[in-house]
Amino acid sequence: MLNRIDLRDIPASPAGIDRDLLPRAEFDVEAALEKVRPICENVRHHGTAALIEYAQRFEGVTIDRVRVPVEELDRALAALDPAVRAALEESIRRARLVHRDQRRADSTVRVVPGGTVTERWVPVERVGLYVPGGRAVYPSSVVMNVVPAQEAGVASLAVASPPQADHGGLPHPTILAACALLGVTEVHAAGGAQAIAMFAYGTEECRPARLVTGPGNVYVAAAKRLLRGVIGIDAEAGPTEIAVLADDTADPRLVAADLISQAEHDVLAAAVLVTPSVALADAVDDELRRQVPAARHRERITEALTGRQSGVALVADLDHGLAVVDAYAAEHLEIMTEDAAAVAARVRNAGAVFVGPYAPVSLGDYCAGSNHVLPTGGCACHSSGLSVQSFLRGMHVVDYDREALAGVAHHVVALAEAEDLPAHGSAVSVRFGNAAVEGAAGSEDERKVPQSK
Repeated sequence: MLNRIDLRDIPASPAGIDRDLLPRAEFDVEAALEKVRPICENVRHHGTAALIEYAQRFEGVTIDRVRVPVEELDRALAALDPAVRAALEESIRRARLVHRDQRRADSTVRVVPGGTVTERWVPVERVGLYVPGGRAVYPSSVVMNVVPAQEAGVASLAVASPPQADHGGLPHPTILAACALLGVTEVHAAGGAQAIAMFAYGTEECRPARLVTGPGNVYVAAAKRLLRGVIGIDAEAGPTEIAVLADDTADPRLVAADLISQAEHDVLAAAVLVTPSVALADAVDDELRRQVPAARHRERITEALTGRQSGVALVADLDHGLAVVDAYAAEHLEIMTEDAAAVAARVRNAGAVFVGPYAPVSLGDYCAGSNHVLPTGGCACHSSGLSVQSFLRGMHVVDYDREALAGVAHHVVALAEAEDLPAHGSAVSVRFGNAAVEGAAGSEDERKVPQSK
């Protein structure tokens, strides 16, 4: 079922494996930019009226307001299936355990006597959190966006999710219930590029945000790219990906099940097996032929598994396999090998790594405590998943007294002159009555402190 790519005779160069050799979904954000530009401009100039118009055009629903009344959140929570509520509560509990420990403490460094630099971590003032609502409903994405923002200390949170024709123009009730469980009271029935524009520019019902996070389709990604700078973004998330690095100790049933689990997200979802074992590749193919027909979303899964973005990459050995998965930089990487923990410790590029047969990606999607908003499209080689840190800004606070500045003044002047920015140097020397800055040579203790005239 899976296409095969034989990389066994292609060694890893010092720069790594050529990424163009590896399967990847087509996700043309650039082409979507011109489609989302007029949408974003319409929201910018017409606010709520534009969002109501797009709800009718794109979701086929008629709404008279975008902000969801708080009583609808309470009603959704009261009607939530008890088993789903218990699962969400446990997901929230575990996510809080992990994310609470991510908060960095402020730190102060005494550079010289009388001179300190403090790094303060300040939460973003207001964030917009996007929760998709296309082929599936994602209350877990509410948890993954809201928990780190709350643990970071963000004071103002707003959630947007598409209006649903089946639910009276409201977002899916499970989304609303998840918001209620987390104490989020500001929810907007808005989806796609228009929701990102709402957060960027604000409307009559929604104040502008400083940052927007959360996954979405290509139009959401395009709107993020277009509006970056107007508003901060987490990432331009693309179709989901799973890569499995496995040797002949792996159970082909588990490998196949995990590939299927991600393929059911979308026809563009990527499922890649990297292995030195032809026997395992054959066994996984056999399992896919057995398991896929029994899956509820078998048509979608089949299209994803047989697409250009999925396949088996045959490698010479595990070292070669590690080079391949590092080049691929998967959103989710499972390690199913002998001594999987040791192999996982050598991975450099992945959004999240899942170690051994009892840590499937599905666990991370819901209840591991980790975050499932992760970099896609190879971006894991330079970007991280969503965390508390995503909602914090580092701010340096510089506190020097007169003597501490005097001790380094001649260096500041020298560098200012070297860069032909003499006013920079004057801004220091003027503090000493424009006296010549002494001490160009000698130790710090030997240098004179410039005296005021």
